[in-house]
Amino acid sequence: MVKRSRRKRALQRGLFALVALCTAFIIILFAMGPALVAKRFNPTVSRAFQPIAPASQALHQSLTIADLHADSLLWGRNLAQSASYGHVDIPRIIQGNVALQNFTVVTQVPTPLKLEGNTGSSDNIIKLAILQRWPIATWFSLKARALHQARQLEVVEQKASDQFRIIKTAADLELYLTQRQQNQQITAGLLGLEGAQAFEGKIENVDALYKAGFRIIGLAHFFDNEVGGSAHGVKRNGLTPLGEEVLQRMDDLHMVVDLAHASPQTIDDVLGKTQRPVLVSHSGVQGTCDNARNLSDRNLKKITQTGGLIGIGFWETAVCGQDVDALVRAIRYTSDLVGVEHVALGSDFDGAVQMPFDVSHMSRITDALRKANFSDTDIQKIMGLNVIDLLKQTLPEK
Repeated sequence: MVKRSRRKRALQRGLFALVALCTAFIIILFAMGPALVAKRFNPTVSRAFQPIAPASQALHQSLTIADLHADSLLWGRNLAQSASYGHVDIPRIIQGNVALQNFTVVTQVPTPLKLEGNTGSSDNIIKLAILQRWPIATWFSLKARALHQARQLEVVEQKASDQFRIIKTAADLELYLTQRQQNQQITAGLLGLEGAQAFEGKIENVDALYKAGFRIIGLAHFFDNEVGGSAHGVKRNGLTPLGEEVLQRMDDLHMVVDLAHASPQTIDDVLGKTQRPVLVSHSGVQGTCDNARNLSDRNLKKITQTGGLIGIGFWETAVCGQDVDALVRAIRYTSDLVGVEHVALGSDFDGAVQMPFDVSHMSRITDALRKANFSDTDIQKIMGLNVIDLLKQTLPEK
C-alpha cells in the first residue's frame, strides 16, 4: 500500500509538472508568437542604404505623401508604438513623412497560396485569429474579422490621438490637411477592405462595414467570391448579380472601388457600370513584370479613363525586383502609357511580402524619381497628390 501510494504521488507530481510546462509553453506562445510570425512574414531586404541627396530630402519633406495599401492591422502589433520589425507603425509613418496611409483589412487567405487557381475552401487567417486571441466570433465569421480590425484602428487613434486620426469624409480630409500644414508630426489613415468575401453574401453588410469606417472596398482578393471573380481564382468570372447590387450600394454611399486582385472580367464589368473614379490600390504592370497578378496595358487604359489611379506596389511579384529602381521602372512605364496624373503608391507594406525598405525610408522613392528625371510637379502627384485629389472627389462629403 505504501509503495502504491508513493507511486500515485509521484504520478501526480509528474502530471502537475507536465501541466505547468504546457501552461508555460502556451503563455509563451501567445505572448511571443504574434511577433515571431510578423517578423517572419514581413521582412525587409538587408542592405546598406546610400545617403539621400540633400535636394531630394528637402523635396521629400515638402510633399504630401499617400500610400494606398498596408495590411498592418493583421499582425497584432501596437501600431501606436515604433517597432524594430514589420513595415508600418505611426512613428515610422511620421518619420517617412507619409501624410495618409490606407490600412487594408484581410479576412481570408487560402493555403497553399498560388498565383492562379485558388479556391476559398481553406483559411490561413484563422491561425492568426487564434494566436492573437481575437474574439471567438472572428474564428467563424469574415465580417467579424473585418469589424475587429476596424476596431483595432480605432484603438490606434485613441492611443496616438495627438499624432493620428482616421479619415472618413471629404470634410475630415480637408480639416486634417489644413492642420498638417502647421504640423507635419501628425498623420492619418483610411480603412480599406481586401476582398468582398467579408460581406458574407449579404448586401446589408455593405452598410455595416461603411458604419464601421470602411471607405475603400477591394471586390476580390485571392479567390473568387460571391461578388466577383479574382485574377487568382478558378473561374475568374465577372461581377455576379450580388456584385452589381454591391457596386450600386457602394456608389450610393460614396465608397471607393478597389480593383486590385480583380479578374479582367470583373474589371470590365465594374468599368461598364460605374461613372465614378476607381483605383487599384496595389499592383504591378505587365509592361515591366509580366504575370497574372499585374495589369495589362488594356486594363491600365480602361481604369484610368474613369479618372482612376494605379497604386504601384513595392514587392518583387509586382515590379520584378527588390529595389527602388524596379519600382521606378514600373512608375515610368505607367506614367508614359496613361499619364502621371493616374499613378500612385501602393506599397503592400506588412502584406506577407519582403520589402526593399519600411515606411520610414519613403524618401528613397523621391530620390529615385528625381534621378529618373521626373519633375518636382510630377513627383508631388505620384507621391500623394493624385490620391488626395481622388479622395476629395469620391469620399462622402460629411
